[in-house]
Amino acid sequence: MMKKSAGLLLFKRKENKICYFLVHPGGPFWKNKDEGAWSIPKGEPEEGEDLLQRAIIEFREETGQSVKGEFIELQPVRQKAGKTVYAWALEQDIGTSGLKSNTIMIDWPPRSGKKMEIPEVDRWEWFGTEEACKKINPAQAEFIIQVEKLLNG
Repeated sequence: MMKKSAGLLLFKRKENKICYFLVHPGGPFWKNKDEGAWSIPKGEPEEGEDLLQRAIIEFREETGQSVKGEFIELQPVRQKAGKTVYAWALEQDIGTSGLKSNTIMIDWPPRSGKKMEIPEVDRWEWFGTEEACKKINPAQAEFIIQVEKLLNG
């Protein structure tokens, strides 16, 4: 069965430009990775679960913040490893100080049988369009392009 994720892409308008809220995955694997490593806050739904509701839950789990408003459904994208990501854009500004991610258990080193608890997300940042497109997972950059087209007609 193909994997899928659901997430939210927050954006805000600041001084005639658009900024996007992205998260950086936590843990030792991602520690020194930057360009192409960032993502929208997202997670995998249970079978039959409403994808928008999963996206809202994942946002809260990965930031500690709740969001609501007019969600704009974007066209899904398929990442290099085959996962399909469903996303909704939301115009909303949140601060990045005081955000807190949930933690998850991983095998580290991989396949060692040893467990390590890590924050699912270790950083949160707002980026302008050009920088966001460099930082985000390459497939997910399409979400930014979609929002730009919607906002710029």
